[in-house]
This record gives sequence, structure tokens and C-alpha cells, in this order.
Amino acid sequence: MASSLLLLVSVSWFSSFLALLVSPTQAATCTSQAFNNNKLYHRCTDLPVLSSCLYWTYDTSNSSLSIAFFSTPSQSDGWVAWGINPTSTKMAGAQILLAYNTDSGIPTVKTFNISSYTSLVPGKLSFDIWDISSEFSNGTFKIFASVKVPKNEKSVNQVWQVGPRVNQTSGFPDKHDIVGPNLESFQTLSLAVNPTTLSLAANPTTGTSINASKPGNCSRRPNPYGNNMPCVPASSMGGGGFHGGGWWWW
Repeated sequence: MASSLLLLVSVSWFSSFLALLVSPTQAATCTSQAFNNNKLYHRCTDLPVLSSCLYWTYDTSNSSLSIAFFSTPSQSDGWVAWGINPTSTKMAGAQILLAYNTDSGIPTVKTFNISSYTSLVPGKLSFDIWDISSEFSNGTFKIFASVKVPKNEKSVNQVWQVGPRVNQTSGFPDKHDIVGPNLESFQTLSLAVNPTTLSLAANPTTGTSINASKPGNCSRRPNPYGNNMPCVPASSMGGGGFHGGGWWWW
């Protein structure tokens, strides 16, 4: 009898351990993402906090940055966000894309201008952005977009965040945690890194797209390469923590 109970406990513990290993909300990293279709990215960066990663390509011919941001929200009905601050390394002034699921379970993405630590304004961003869309699967959001950056720009200040639910009536996100990794989610993205290998990555097939039209000089290229992705270490990107007051954001 005692041996049977011991065996039952052991099997139960081992099953729980396996469940943790295959959890659908595992960290989003450059090596854990599955892609399909025909979207190309030159690089991928494992971001240092909040279980997030960024695939990206900088096209010098038209000064555009194409991105695919992957992140897991802080709870199942939560949100994730990625953006660029064109004027500072910190949060005030950042222009962001925020993804969440509607009440009907459809992933959507909205644009916000964080004009100050106390102001979150929905609407058009201060720079051109197109091909915006979002997906959600296995507990992870994917945000896709192309961003116009100033010509000959060497780097951009990227920011990212995760949080709980979005108010489905107002469309505004609830406050995220303001301790630990949530205060460290910004980094300089160097655009001067020379690409060595292209990767086959996903065009979004489900979800919601906005601002689908793109500038006339935006080009599509064929996919002559395989699926090997050079990963840029976070330590080479700069970064640090957000500091300062504010009622809910960073």
C-alpha cells in the first residue's frame, strides 16, 4: 500500500514537471518561434526582460524598419506593446503599438502616443507606419509593422511592455506592474549591424490589420534563403531601466 502511494505521488509530480516544460506560455525567444509564409527579417534580438523578442530588418534603400515583436502578456486576457521613442530613451514621447484580444477573441492592435508620463493618447503616430497587424497563439502575441525612420539613422530607442486586461469599452489598457522587469524594458536598437543571413518568417494570416497601405518605395523581395537566424545578444544593444513618476506607464 505504501509503495503504491509513493508511486502515485511520483507519477503525479513527474506529470506536473512535464506540464511546466510544455507550457504554452513559455518565453518568446528567437529560437522558439515558428514561422511560415514569406516575410523576411535579417535579425532577431532576444530582449532582456519580459519574455520578449524582436525580429527586424532595416532597409537602407527607403529608411524603413520592418519588425515582428513577440511577447507573452502578464495574464491570459492581457496586452503587450512595442514602440519607438524618437526623442528620448525613456518612456515620455514613445509611440507604441499595443496588441490585445477583443471580447470575441480576435487579436487586434492599436497605436498610442505616450506624450507624457500621465498621458496616453490613441491615434496617429508621429512617424509613418504601415503593414500593422497582430496575431495570438499559444499564449503569445505577435505584432507586425513597418516603420519609417530618418535617413541614415544609426539607431532607434525601442520600448516594450506587458500588462493585464484592456477595457473593451474604452480601448485603454489597465495599469501594468511598476516593479522589476517592467521598469527595465527599453533598449537602443542599433541599425548599423550588417545582416548576414535572411530568415523566412510569417506574414500574419489571422487577426486585425490597420494602416495597411504603405509608401510607394516599400519593396517586397523574394525569399532565396533558409531559416537560419543570427541572434543579436542583448548585451550589445545598450539599455537600462525606466525611471520617473507616472500614473501607470513605465
